[in-house]
Amino acid sequence: MSAQYQRFLKVLEKWPAEKSKVGSGEWTAAPAIKMSGAKIISGTAVAKSIREELRNEVTAMGKQLADFAPGLRIVQVGGREDSNVYIRMKIKAATEIGIDAAHVQLPRSITEVELLDKINDLNEDPRVHGIIVQMPLDCDTTIDSHRITDAVSPEKDVDGLHTVNEGRLAIGDLGGFLPCTPWGCLELIRRSGVEIAGARAVVLGRSKIVGTPAAELLKWANATVTVCHSKTRNLEEITRTADILVVGIGVAEMVKGSWIKPGAVVIDCGINVKPDASKASGSKLVGDVDYAEALQVAGHLTPVPGGVGPMTVAMLMKNTVRSAARFLERLGRSQWDLQTLPLKPLRPVPSDIVIARAQKPKDIAVLAKEIGLEAREVSLYGNKKAKISLSVLERLKDTEAGHYVVVAGMTPTPLGEGKTTTLMGLVQALGAHKLRNTMAALRQPSQGPTFGIKGGAAGGGYAQVIPMEEFNLHLTGDIHAVSAANNLLAAQLDTRIFHENTQKDKALYDRLVPAIKGLRKFSPIQLRRLQKLGITKTDPNTLTEEEYGPFARLDIDPDTIMWERVVDINDRYLRTITVGQSPTEKGITRETRFSISVASEIMAVLALSRSLEDMKQRLSDMVVAFDKRGKPVTADDLGVTGALAVLLKDALEPNLMQSLEGTPVLVHAGPFANIAHGCNSIIADEVGLKLVGKDGFVCTEAGFGSDIGMEKFCNIKCRTSGRKPNAMVLVATVRAIKMHGGGAPVTPGAPLNKQYTEENLELVQKGLPNLLQHIENGKAFGMPVVVSLNAHSADTPAEHELVKKAALEAGAFAAVVSTHWADGGAGAVELADAVISACEQGNQFRLLYDLELPLVDKMNKIATTMYGAGKVVLSPAAEEKVKRLTDAGFGNLPICMSKVSGSFTGDAKIKGAPKGFTLDVEDVYVSAGAGFVVAMCGEVTKMPGLPTRPAIYDIDLNTETGQIEGLF
Repeated sequence: MSAQYQRFLKVLEKWPAEKSKVGSGEWTAAPAIKMSGAKIISGTAVAKSIREELRNEVTAMGKQLADFAPGLRIVQVGGREDSNVYIRMKIKAATEIGIDAAHVQLPRSITEVELLDKINDLNEDPRVHGIIVQMPLDCDTTIDSHRITDAVSPEKDVDGLHTVNEGRLAIGDLGGFLPCTPWGCLELIRRSGVEIAGARAVVLGRSKIVGTPAAELLKWANATVTVCHSKTRNLEEITRTADILVVGIGVAEMVKGSWIKPGAVVIDCGINVKPDASKASGSKLVGDVDYAEALQVAGHLTPVPGGVGPMTVAMLMKNTVRSAARFLERLGRSQWDLQTLPLKPLRPVPSDIVIARAQKPKDIAVLAKEIGLEAREVSLYGNKKAKISLSVLERLKDTEAGHYVVVAGMTPTPLGEGKTTTLMGLVQALGAHKLRNTMAALRQPSQGPTFGIKGGAAGGGYAQVIPMEEFNLHLTGDIHAVSAANNLLAAQLDTRIFHENTQKDKALYDRLVPAIKGLRKFSPIQLRRLQKLGITKTDPNTLTEEEYGPFARLDIDPDTIMWERVVDINDRYLRTITVGQSPTEKGITRETRFSISVASEIMAVLALSRSLEDMKQRLSDMVVAFDKRGKPVTADDLGVTGALAVLLKDALEPNLMQSLEGTPVLVHAGPFANIAHGCNSIIADEVGLKLVGKDGFVCTEAGFGSDIGMEKFCNIKCRTSGRKPNAMVLVATVRAIKMHGGGAPVTPGAPLNKQYTEENLELVQKGLPNLLQHIENGKAFGMPVVVSLNAHSADTPAEHELVKKAALEAGAFAAVVSTHWADGGAGAVELADAVISACEQGNQFRLLYDLELPLVDKMNKIATTMYGAGKVVLSPAAEEKVKRLTDAGFGNLPICMSKVSGSFTGDAKIKGAPKGFTLDVEDVYVSAGAGFVVAMCGEVTKMPGLPTRPAIYDIDLNTETGQIEGLF
């Protein structure tokens, strides 16, 4: 770099600071100054005015959102001094305005791939609203500069150089980011007071950065524009016709006074170094226009320096503030820009899979953007499903949550009453027909029922989650992650028992804390074990022989082991097994069993965790057994907490899918309702509630009837999350009411008795008490209850009216008939209206019991209020376990009642709504990580079996199309 050029840079860097410091009051030149000829258009003064305006805008933004500031990142490769000068100018201007500007300097050795990755990181950073890449790239490798500028998101391209923004300008769409120098030129012309519309404009130069976009801006300002360049003939004649002359040719003082029409506006975009012996620096800055000559002819003229240069920086700042304002506008926007998918219901209604296949889902990335997710918050699994990062909760922490609605059911028939179908119909009605921000929040179904007898759980008819195949099968692998974590813990548990039984204290200790390359140290989880034992030592070599045993031995009592292996299929032959039969296990055997994966406590932990840290703590707290002194043994004692968290890290992120009508659906976690609490995850609900905003709706479901899933939703899930649901939707069918009135048994796969296919008001009347008990259950929690009567083709209007009348008389907020299975969201609009009204009533939610109550009292409270029981009676074994758990410090946990789903009682054969019965509790155990005590009311299997003819027979893969067939 020549000494002359270095002096030029110093002059250039000092110029804005000396002439236009914001708020300095040092120099307040007017935009136009009358001299001997032309009026001088001071870009310095105009730029100062713009920066003052921007500083006021930024201050207002900070009041709108606390601690908010527009973010600008200037990416530089290498360290050219001329680039450094420009960067310092930009950062100084940004800082004075209140923009959070940072210089991202990258080494000369960076590759194109690495640079693209860095730009992508900035694109996805919500704190960054403007990105510029300083040119030229000073690099040792070959990098395509055009590819780099096009890698900057068009929404953050504050230089206005992205092909998208250039294209928008070319077609007259000025809503994108305008290139800074041409925009600054246009602003100077406007501020000169000269009318642009109808004027003859000549642009000398056609560069991508100045000439071409300047011509486009003038054209869209209604000037008649001619672009001249090095091949233009009769250049002087053309320029003399210009009312407005913009020069950016790169040749010092090329345009003479004779080229200029008298009275024209001349904007000089050039900046060149010219030797000047009269200057101390030996040089001076000049433009592409001969200033002295032009001054005598032009009507308005920009100087160099102090003309276009300061405006370029000012307009860059203006673009950055504009980008930040758009970000704030999106952040505060209450209504999603959701494009719904139209439905064309057929008659007769086809099978679920035919309906699902007929609807092409939106690209999930498009849906994610529609509902306000940033690109960095979405991990795509193909183009129909995605995971949502937990970082969205931090970004939206100050956003007011929406309305919270739980969908529960009456005591179901073995066929189910369409609870998920109703939920999907409701969200389709709210989102696609009532145009409310609405999110469905569902559990992920187990593969056991999918391949067994029940089939999938995506809803049905024209109220479904799509694609149903992916929803019902692997989805994103969360259940597999739960299975792996569960079985890793089971393996460590049995292995620890084996090693403790086959080694003495010293040998066991030495293997647990080995010397690696001569260094011996405790792992962090082993240090926690020492703290639990009250041992304060941190050097493994300092423990005494008396301390080896307590540290190394857990002394697990095999008879108290509560942890079981799991698999996500129905397999009756795993209900009782013996492990350790290989000769290598030296006769250390025990009887155990498998459960289905969704019955694992880890699934409940996943569903109830509020963050990664909370999940890790819950995993740590899981009690797997008791030792021989009656003390609980936890996953942390086994040293497995960190490994479990690693396996479950991605599984904690909720999954995004969509409904048949293109409304968003969150699918996450799937704990069994009769074993665990039967609800989707707290995290999914939190993400949904923040995304929908204060006027939106999150609709979730609780497994089985209100006595099981809804009770646990309130007393366990809502107690943990702190959320208060606004309303309850109670799903009922005439079929289920008739069954509870004494109708014939309902058997899957068998034809329905004519009692169910013909009008029978007497049976409906007799079965109503079951429905009314469920209404009372919702009211017990202070929620308005909206009864949704899921219409079937065999129902009659008289039966519907009888049910609606009884529900309203029992205190339901509303009772409506819904036809969403046949009509999609359009068939649930009346239900949606009722839910909206119910949520406007004011939240009166309350919990059923206080945690300070003894465990048995809590069981009694649930049984008498929710089931209509007279009392709870514990078996001697259950009484002993209640005492043990209370003594161990688990007495203040909520209760998770595990009982049959087909009856209020513990006997599935007893229908209706009996009162005053005795509920037997046979067993009690703790799910300490999940945070509840399970009371087993009768025999409830945790491992379903396959029927004689499972769905397996119908499921197939079409090898020509790759499509899955036979799912339902």
